[in-house]
Amino acid sequence: MNSSEFRRRGKEMVDYVANYMEGIESRQVYPDVEPGYLRPLIPATAPQEPDTFEDIINDIEKIIMPGVTHWHSPYFFAYFPTASSYPAMLADMLCGAIGCIGFSWAASPACTELETVMMDWLGKMLQLPEAFLAGNRGEGGGVIQGSASEATLVALLAARTKVTRRLQAASPELTPAAIMEKLVAYASDQAHSSVERAGLIGGVKLKAIPSDGNYAMCASALQEAVQRDKAAGLIPFFVVATLGTTSCCSFDNLLEVGPLCNKEDMWLHIDAAYAGSAFICPEFRPLLHGVEFADSFNFNPHKWLLVNFDCSAMWVKKRTDLTGAFKMDPVYLKHSHQDSGLITDYRHWQLPLGRRFRSLKMWFVFRMYGVKGLQAYIRKHVQLSHEFESLVSQDPRFEICAQVVLGLVCFRLKGSNKLNEALLQRINSAKKIHLVPCHLRDKFVLRFAICSRTVESAHVQLAWEHIRELAAAVLSTERE
Repeated sequence: MNSSEFRRRGKEMVDYVANYMEGIESRQVYPDVEPGYLRPLIPATAPQEPDTFEDIINDIEKIIMPGVTHWHSPYFFAYFPTASSYPAMLADMLCGAIGCIGFSWAASPACTELETVMMDWLGKMLQLPEAFLAGNRGEGGGVIQGSASEATLVALLAARTKVTRRLQAASPELTPAAIMEKLVAYASDQAHSSVERAGLIGGVKLKAIPSDGNYAMCASALQEAVQRDKAAGLIPFFVVATLGTTSCCSFDNLLEVGPLCNKEDMWLHIDAAYAGSAFICPEFRPLLHGVEFADSFNFNPHKWLLVNFDCSAMWVKKRTDLTGAFKMDPVYLKHSHQDSGLITDYRHWQLPLGRRFRSLKMWFVFRMYGVKGLQAYIRKHVQLSHEFESLVSQDPRFEICAQVVLGLVCFRLKGSNKLNEALLQRINSAKKIHLVPCHLRDKFVLRFAICSRTVESAHVQLAWEHIRELAAAVLSTERE
């Protein structure tokens, strides 16, 4: 494909994407395929001679689209949102065209410097403490990770290195292995499974702290666990506080957990993967009170801030905590400006070496929406979730199972778990809308998350009517 054909095909692809987005509401939100559907539809080996672009485009509709779950359909209410906007898509095109691998400043100065500035822009939108911003000479700063899971692992590994070096400095006879076997980390029993996975990869014990009646980490229970483990000769070193849990969007109390972590010299990492986007709105910013106690903070603009995946924003108070853990400097990666103090090499902040020019997406989105446009988007989703909450509350057959704070409503039919499992099965089998469940204590609960950029009140109303009809059928079957 030469540049002339690329111009023509590129315009066709933009038209295809625009048509897809405009017509997504008419597509069935969840596919009608069985596992293994795709393999019989394509050849067993790659073609020896080139296929035509027309053939490829035709096969998208014949082969790919039948197996797509349409996450951006206004009838998709599962998981949490994944962000999508036209400015971000255009920025991704430019990112692919530039094609730099921005592991260092020298590898592409704009890639590094724009990321530093965009992370400061976003930090100021959230009113993060100055310590988390790079500024001109700050000790902190932000980095774009691939996911919140990656950010949690990076924070845990950095904390592990920091505590190991501190203990070895005080007691040189201690070996890293002797320290490692005693390290223990903590998170709420409502924390995402990726936190447990970080402990597994990091080779440290991770203990679940019981949550309270609001599904938030109980600070008193954390304190008891820390004291018990210290008495047993263990080394508490790392705590993950969650703001906006996956199950029900509950919030750990940073004002209680934070001072305890600081007192016990434990690294506090805040995982706000979904909820963090809402903190750009003044009315939701109090949910972040206590962030000043944290060592690291992360959320995903690629969930709810219109920046397409992948873009997970992570800040640290002291960037040397990361670079001290991950820094490797082979001669082929060194450059003449790396010790100037004016720039950063992001390869020292992350697990992989290579990285894409992801900050372009932030730059495009922030400029084309503005802070006010992004705030309006968040507020609309929250308003729609409260609208759904109101509809559920008016039906005596149903109950709301957790406080509705942002864009998630946890609800269920009053009755057995089996009843609610049957309802969810009917909902997802009908494929008019898509939901996923969670467990809150011993209850099987349905989650209704406002996800799509194009979702409106009419879609929420239609979804509720559909749920009510299916609920009536389930209850009728149970009575029989």
